[in-house]
Amino acid sequence: MAKLKVTAGSVAVLIETRDTPTAAAILAALPIRSTARTWGEEVYFNIPVSMPREAEAKAVLQPGEIAFWNDGDAIAIGFGPTPVSQGEEIRLASPGNVWADALDDVRAFAAVRGGENVTVERAED
Repeated sequence: MAKLKVTAGSVAVLIETRDTPTAAAILAALPIRSTARTWGEEVYFNIPVSMPREAEAKAVLQPGEIAFWNDGDAIAIGFGPTPVSQGEEIRLASPGNVWADALDDVRAFAAVRGGENVTVERAED
């Protein structure tokens, strides 16, 4: 597992990859630079990776799970309800591949606004 730093605007969160094909593809594409978009209590951003949906893909995430949203070739970081959530759940628009877990509190992404710069890079040891 690799440790990465996701920086969006003034927010920086450490994440750790899982052992999945999606994680391997994202690691191979680093460093990634993109632009933040928001959807309810989710920050997502397009990346230069395209992957099929994995068998374990899911739409409802647990807090701290980092997903690759296959339908948009984007990393999706949910920290609360989205427009399609039922109650307080974190629900993507459609199933995504969970490829990493946050080591810091993803609720920090609430401060991120659409249009802010995003980088994903290996974390310094």
